[in-house]
Amino acid sequence: MNKKQKKYVLDTSAILSGKPINLNDSEIVTTFSVSKELSPGGQDYKNFQYLKEKGLNILTPNKETINKVKDFSLKTGDINRLSDTDIEILALALDLKKEKNCDIIILTDDYSIQNVADGLNLKFETINQIGITKRFKWVYRCRGCGKIFKDSIKICPICGTETRNIISNKEDIKNRSDKE
Repeated sequence: MNKKQKKYVLDTSAILSGKPINLNDSEIVTTFSVSKELSPGGQDYKNFQYLKEKGLNILTPNKETINKVKDFSLKTGDINRLSDTDIEILALALDLKKEKNCDIIILTDDYSIQNVADGLNLKFETINQIGITKRFKWVYRCRGCGKIFKDSIKICPICGTETRNIISNKEDIKNRSDKE
């Protein structure tokens, strides 16, 4: 029986951690936009260059998949918590998940990436943080009148008061690869 190859999709936090990334029996990939989040000439950029020399592949996610991640993160309320790079990381993992004999794992400490990854049935591992134990659904609640909005609304159209992001639902997570 063939053993599944592991493919790690690196988020910026994996590179910023400075921790060694196991290159044995696995492939590491990321998106070009990750390099834009690093400090040119800094240690994090040097780590990135080293990983590229050791086989880090830079891939571009499918535009339709990027839109799928955006749509899903709207539903979870994470859309304003994710950068364009975060969305690309999630989309790339979703694209790669279609490959046979391949175990795709996002390497990240970003809680919003973990939240959306779990909802999209993508596995993840953390580097420095414990990681999430619950998947959240975020909504906006007016600080004045208390009205709840599913969409990202900064000012309540009813009373004109600022809204704040709150958790409307919690579920146990299922896709942390280190729990399997």
